[in-house]
Amino acid sequence: MLEIVSKIKDEFEAGLKAVSNSEELEALRIKFLGKKGALTDVLKSLKDMDAETKKQVGMEVNALKGEMEESLKANGKRLEEALYDMAMAASPKFDFTIPSEDNGGSLHPITIVQRRIEDIFKSMGFIIEDGIEIQTEYNNFEAVNIPKDHPARDMQDTYYLSNGQLLKTHTSAAQNYIMRKYGAPEPGKPLRVLFPGRCFRNENIDACHENTFFQMEGMMIGDDISISNLIYFMKVLLSEVFERDVKVRLRPGFFPFVEPGFELDINCLICGGEGCPTCKQSGWLELLPCGMIHPNVLRMGGIDPDKYTGFAFGLGLTRLAMMKYGIKDIRVLNSGNLKALKQFK
Repeated sequence: MLEIVSKIKDEFEAGLKAVSNSEELEALRIKFLGKKGALTDVLKSLKDMDAETKKQVGMEVNALKGEMEESLKANGKRLEEALYDMAMAASPKFDFTIPSEDNGGSLHPITIVQRRIEDIFKSMGFIIEDGIEIQTEYNNFEAVNIPKDHPARDMQDTYYLSNGQLLKTHTSAAQNYIMRKYGAPEPGKPLRVLFPGRCFRNENIDACHENTFFQMEGMMIGDDISISNLIYFMKVLLSEVFERDVKVRLRPGFFPFVEPGFELDINCLICGGEGCPTCKQSGWLELLPCGMIHPNVLRMGGIDPDKYTGFAFGLGLTRLAMMKYGIKDIRVLNSGNLKALKQFK
């Protein structure tokens, strides 16, 4: 039987040398290692051997099987590399040092605005965090004071996944994770974090609504944080981004995760406040919901609301980009329309 195993090894090695493509390699694998392969037949015959012979032949067969599998794997990789090299050799040659006809690409307007805001807040001591797009229902709702029976859930038509998770409807979904990551701030050293991200809601798409949009959330938590701190940071943000005087208004607003809550609206820069489809003929555009973080949210994030306070704001990056660059229709930003977007080089 050992002679048969040795003969199978010689036949396999000879066949391997003759292989020139992946189809032939697979045929060789089936011939020797398939359900009816030569080596498989030897393994099946072990039951008829005495104990000593079975042990000896079994060791030889298993060793040979391992060698065959390694050889097949190595040759498969070799054939793939050879095929790739042939394809590259047949493809047109490119000189990557030659400038493109349109002098390169450009950053997306939302990316430009996001990076500008990040620079502004980093200069004020904020940490930049990335938020994941697939969230648990707890982080997206319960952890920001929106329990299962809360009517605020009706305000967000959510995309749920088959595993029970969801596409985050707002950047607030990262608040609980960030609080637990950094913990309670040290005295005199407030926690300052900025976390941008893409959000999703099942919206009726029009000039000012999309089912995929970008937000930027910020929060500051410390032992002596007040509304005055919130207003200061918002004023700095707007003056730096727009680089001109912008008319704003602050009005009461309801958000379950802040108390008190405010809506910071900006005078529509598309129509100058006269009314247009972008601002729904109101002359104003909701830009910056904000407020003092609700004690329940702090408590769920592992921070004592009796000792610490904080503010949070959710900035609509998509709308901010529209106002900054005079983009009348939000649908342009996700359209991939190069004619519209290449002006931001």
